Amino acid sequence: MIYLDEILQGAKTVGITGHVRPDGDCVGSTLGVYNYICDNMPQVDVDIYLQPIKEEFQFLRNSDKVKEKADAGKVYDVFIVCDCAAYDRFEDFRVCFENAKKKVVFDHHISGQEIGDMNMIAPDLSSCSELIYEAMNPEKVSKSVAECLYLGIIHDTGVFKYQAVTARTMQIAGALMEKGIDFTSIIDNTFYMRTYRQSQVLGKALLESVLFCDGRCIFTILTKQEMEFYGVTSKDLGGVVEQLRLNDTVEVAIFLYEVEKNEYKVSLRSKNIVDVSRIAKRFGGGGHIRAAGFDMSANHPRDIVNNIGALVEQQLKK
Repeated sequence: MIYLDEILQGAKTVGITGHVRPDGDCVGSTLGVYNYICDNMPQVDVDIYLQPIKEEFQFLRNSDKVKEKADAGKVYDVFIVCDCAAYDRFEDFRVCFENAKKKVVFDHHISGQEIGDMNMIAPDLSSCSELIYEAMNPEKVSKSVAECLYLGIIHDTGVFKYQAVTARTMQIAGALMEKGIDFTSIIDNTFYMRTYRQSQVLGKALLESVLFCDGRCIFTILTKQEMEFYGVTSKDLGGVVEQLRLNDTVEVAIFLYEVEKNEYKVSLRSKNIVDVSRIAKRFGGGGHIRAAGFDMSANHPRDIVNNIGALVEQQLKK
C-alpha cells in the first residue's frame, strides 16, 4: 500500500475525480480524499471534478465545491482518480489527468488496466472508500472525512450485506463511527429513502419484470420515454436491480435503462454462483463478482438480455 501522505508529499496542486454518474462510493471516496487534504494540508490547492451528484449526498462537507467542467489549462502536480481505472469512465475530466505530473488511481474493480503512474487496485476490497481509508493516516481522519467514507462503504456493500464485506470492512466502519458520525441518518437518508417518483418507477420496473432461465434469471427494462413520463433520471434508479435480485428463485438480476435512443446502461447482480463481472467484461464493462455493469447499443433491448442469458446459462451449467 502506498499512503496518501506519501503520494501528496511536496505537491502544491492536486486534482481529484471519479467515474461518470457518480454513485455513493464514487462520491464518498473522492470527497473523502478532498476533505482529508483540506483538513491536513491547507497549503495545497485542491480541486474535485465530478458529474452532478445526487441531492441526498449533498450533506457531505464541501460537496458544493465539486466542479462539473474540467479546467483543461491547469497542470496538477498530482491528479487522483477514484473508483475507476478506465479512461472512458471519466472522459469528461481525462484532460486534467493526462496533463498532470503524477497520475494516481485508486480502484477496487476488475478492469485489467493500469493507466496511472501509481495504481492501487484492490478487487478484494468492498469499496474504493475502504481502500482510501487504508491509504489514510487514521489519526488524521476527521468527522467529515469519516462521513464520506462511511457513505461510500454502505452504498457499495448494500449496507454490509455483499460477499465482499470482510471483518476488516466492519472494523473500518466501526472506526468511522467512532469519529462521531450520524451513521443511522446516513444509511436511512442516502440508501433507503425514496421520493414518491422513485417509488413509482421502482413499482413499474418490478411489475413489468420477467423471469426466465427456469426462474434463475430476471430482467426489467425502462425506456427513456418511460423515465421522462415519471420524471426521473438515472440518479433515481438506484436500488431497482437490488430489488430484482431479492426474488427467491433468482440467481441473476438484469436491469436495463435507456440513456439515449437505443443506448442502454446495463446493471447485473448475482447471489451465489454466477460471476457477473466476467459477463460485463465480455461487453466492455466491469465490476465485481456479484455486481457489475456495462453500456451497450441495441435496436431491441431483449437482444442484450438474450446475450446475457446465454452467458449466465454457461456458468450455471458448470
